[in-house]
Amino acid sequence: MRSIPEIEALVKKIRRENGFPDTPFRIDEVRYDPEGDKLFIIAHVRTDKSVVIGNSFVIGKLRNALGVKQVTVYSNLDLEIKRRKLRKNAELVRGTVLEFLLPIIDVEMKFPPRKWPEVKGNVKTLVFMSFNAKALIGFARRLNLEYDTVGIRYAFPKLEYETIEGEPREILFPNEERLLSLAKDKGAKLVLADFPFEVKFKEGVALLNPFRSLHIGFFELKYLFGFEKPVIYDKKALVEFIISLTYEGLMESTDGANLIWRMWKR
Repeated sequence: MRSIPEIEALVKKIRRENGFPDTPFRIDEVRYDPEGDKLFIIAHVRTDKSVVIGNSFVIGKLRNALGVKQVTVYSNLDLEIKRRKLRKNAELVRGTVLEFLLPIIDVEMKFPPRKWPEVKGNVKTLVFMSFNAKALIGFARRLNLEYDTVGIRYAFPKLEYETIEGEPREILFPNEERLLSLAKDKGAKLVLADFPFEVKFKEGVALLNPFRSLHIGFFELKYLFGFEKPVIYDKKALVEFIISLTYEGLMESTDGANLIWRMWKR
């Protein structure tokens, strides 16, 4: 794989040939995952990261020039924030029904790349079909959880689930009280959904947003598990949801704007 100076030179060349300003930047590290043919570029700070990404145009050209399947850029700050969240959440789940997440958390601490071990979560689970429905199901399967799926009628016509009452806003901001009650009715001790928090324990049930807890961004999820757009949702709630992901460093602002535009266009 190319060295840091070679990749920096390629980025400069792509920016220069396509009318981008000659902005200085610094790459601290490059990691290559031969198993997935993925290149991870670790920039010094977030402004350096933005220069390399170049509104997704530069990074696309870089991927083609390098001939790899995927190129992803992080900053050292991104990774440090992720590690801090993981350390905090490791203490929250230790000694609880979510302790099976600890081997995954240990691996995520060393990310990138991502090499999850085989894990079996021995806890009955309720999956609510919220925005990242396909990824939530993929996560439950990957961790060998026994799970039931529920969701709002017509929201995900290509996915199978038991329909429940709910408002379109709940696709983006799940109603935790409704899901808590439903989980207790079904004997579930864990609820997976796109909650606006990482993890919460209420009345003997764990409410978990696994992607916030593990600090895995939206487009990483898309590569890991795929993505199925909901056809029913609240437009204002979508904007709030994207803004929250951007604020938490789980989505780039330009990617968020593009996603809102594509979904509103439908």
